[in-house]
Amino acid sequence: MQNGFIKVAAAIPSVKVADCSFNIQQIESLMASAEGQGVEILCLPELAITAYTCQDLFQQQLLLDEAEASLLKLMEFSRNLNVTALVGVPIAYNSMLFNCAAVIQRGKVYGLVPKTYIPNYKEFYEKRWFTSAQVLANGVELRFCGQTVPMSKNLVFSTTHCTFGIEICEDLWAPVPPSNHLALAGADIIFNLSASNELIGKAQYLRNLVLGQSARLLAGYVYAGSGYGESTQDLVFSGRAFIAENGALLAQAERFAMREQLICSEIDVERLRAERRTNTTFANAFDNELVQNYRNIELEPYASNVPFTLTRPIDAHPFVPEGYELDERCEEIICIQSEALARRIEHTRAKTVVIGISGGLDSTLALLVAVHAFDRLERDRRGIVGITMPGFGTTDRTYTNATNLMKELGVTIREISIAPAVTQHFMDLGHDINVHDLTYENSQARERTQILMDAAGQMGGFVVGTGDLSELALGWATYNGDHMSMYGVNASIPKTLVKHLVSWAARNMADEASRTTLLDIVDTPISPELIPADENGNIKQVTEDLVGPYELHDFFLYYVLRFGFRPQKIYYLACRAFDGTGNGTAYTNEVILKWLRTFFRRFFTQQFKRSCLPDGPKVGSCSLSPRGDWRMPSDASSDAWLADLETEDESTPSVVENA
Repeated sequence: MQNGFIKVAAAIPSVKVADCSFNIQQIESLMASAEGQGVEILCLPELAITAYTCQDLFQQQLLLDEAEASLLKLMEFSRNLNVTALVGVPIAYNSMLFNCAAVIQRGKVYGLVPKTYIPNYKEFYEKRWFTSAQVLANGVELRFCGQTVPMSKNLVFSTTHCTFGIEICEDLWAPVPPSNHLALAGADIIFNLSASNELIGKAQYLRNLVLGQSARLLAGYVYAGSGYGESTQDLVFSGRAFIAENGALLAQAERFAMREQLICSEIDVERLRAERRTNTTFANAFDNELVQNYRNIELEPYASNVPFTLTRPIDAHPFVPEGYELDERCEEIICIQSEALARRIEHTRAKTVVIGISGGLDSTLALLVAVHAFDRLERDRRGIVGITMPGFGTTDRTYTNATNLMKELGVTIREISIAPAVTQHFMDLGHDINVHDLTYENSQARERTQILMDAAGQMGGFVVGTGDLSELALGWATYNGDHMSMYGVNASIPKTLVKHLVSWAARNMADEASRTTLLDIVDTPISPELIPADENGNIKQVTEDLVGPYELHDFFLYYVLRFGFRPQKIYYLACRAFDGTGNGTAYTNEVILKWLRTFFRRFFTQQFKRSCLPDGPKVGSCSLSPRGDWRMPSDASSDAWLADLETEDESTPSVVENA
């Protein structure tokens, strides 16, 4: 285990029906392979030792004796291995036969979990041979393979790094699967030993079932199904296997492969536990009386010499899906934002909405949302008042894009230069206009906000805020300047997503002229434009040069807000996500560490700005609204978080603050 990740695997051995010696050789080979890859827990299919399709041969004493002898051999094989194996085997007890999962580790069987729901419909006749676990009293133990072994459906197993539970095939399909109770009894991961046959359309249905159950339980789910070698007398088994985590598919086997398979991935147990702590509904479902019926069995500590390797990909842009999902997401977000704004317009009976248009991404998105809201309300777009307020740092590119976009969208345009008022303000303060410090920058931002507020009052409307989630996280806003509005439509949209939303709007909401303008806005460097341009008229003050790349900060923010990960783990994930092999830009570890420190310092020191945010709709899973997702004291110390990132030979970089 490393940083909360535990490596698990699902194995699909080739089998021969009723040939336990052959089957155990295949299982041993897969166990050895899993051991070599540092797998901590390995799940094999239902009745893997005998094969699932033995039918009435399950009533033959020889087969049952062979199964027990083979399990003994497997136990001996496991004696010097670190991997814990879950193996399907028939178990005779009290004149009954049970379809069981045996938990084997280092030469010992720690428990037997019988199948609860025995299918007996259509192609299934399991009740002909097997009895349900429901007939067993709690606390049953039996002599098996020279040991006294607990046998119950109410067993959970604890390793050094996680707690897991087991269900078998049909159990997952039941209205109330055993895994529901296993999760409430503490199981982080559910393992399913299965032998479900293949039918047209069944694979997708089963995949959705596995993903849905993992999401419902906020759990990992590992499913291993029987494959090649099972009898094809009447049925076909394609070798389905899945590894899922809270609704996300991490790995899956190749269907219809005529060979054994081993699929591995890492389940983030720390992430699952964080989700459960946050989701109070999970805790509310806890039934102490029910959980008392479950027995927790501790396994031997896991200790492997195989270096841990993280094989699952880490998405560098967790707020931004890919492919067709991105288009769906963008349309949905625009609709959420515009519906929220439309409702606020109707409630306040506003005649207009006022937006400061800079030619940048955020104000462009706010304008597009306002246009969409007015169109849905069937109101004249001229009720949207876009005010461009050129100042000392405004460039021709952003000014031209701002005015062109407003013309192309058919909104009312006003232009009010802030230069005279700010110059007078500097004179009143006795501030040298050539000193480009925070006073120089913030005076401009506050003057723009004053203009917007007063213009809104003048025209019977309210100010629509443009600031986004990333800026709020970093405090990259002037207090009582661009930090303030009457309704902030972008308040829960991270910067990395804003760019995609504007690009989507260019493709789907715009005519040819406005499309060209929108795409140029997307390509414009992000800047508050509070410092004069360079000698060539280009933007001189680039935000990401000052506070760091937004794709890094959005990555940090996601894991802070969604899961509360400690800084060391976020650093570990970021180094993986931005190593140049995935979908993120390549950054050195030193650069990532520098900006992660910046993120935590700013995130803590700038909370006071978030404590008095205006209203705004929650759009995604993360929000910093003080009335919703994030309540934090403004004077909380960041020392522990920064100390978590400290190393002996690295100094803390300086941070540019934007008060």
